[in-house]
Amino acid sequence: MNHSSHTEREQRFEQHKLEKKKNNQKIIGVCVGIFLLILSGFAYANLSPGKYDGFAKCLTEKGVIMYGEDWCPYTNAQKGMFGKSFKHITYVVKTDLKLRPTWEINGENYETVQSFQRLSALTGCKY
Repeated sequence: MNHSSHTEREQRFEQHKLEKKKNNQKIIGVCVGIFLLILSGFAYANLSPGKYDGFAKCLTEKGVIMYGEDWCPYTNAQKGMFGKSFKHITYVVKTDLKLRPTWEINGENYETVQSFQRLSALTGCKY
């Protein structure tokens, strides 16, 4: 084997290693980019304010309590109306309710799903 073909083979091998390293760096870069997109989407979804945060906070400040049970489709529908703003509602799981959800407002109970208009009228909170 002559010296020039051995040198060429070593150069091709080194070039192949360099290309492989560049490809691996590209793959890692793409993976990091995807991870950052997912992370930013998660942060936006969980840290951005909810549409009804002010309304929900006002209800809580007025002492309003929503009673229900997590298995109940009506309780879950009422929670869903608030979306991620529901985290600001004072919610208590209560098993001895006749109807769910039940809202306690100024010492009075209001059974079943309540519209925002009704909750606003009963509390003075704006939605």
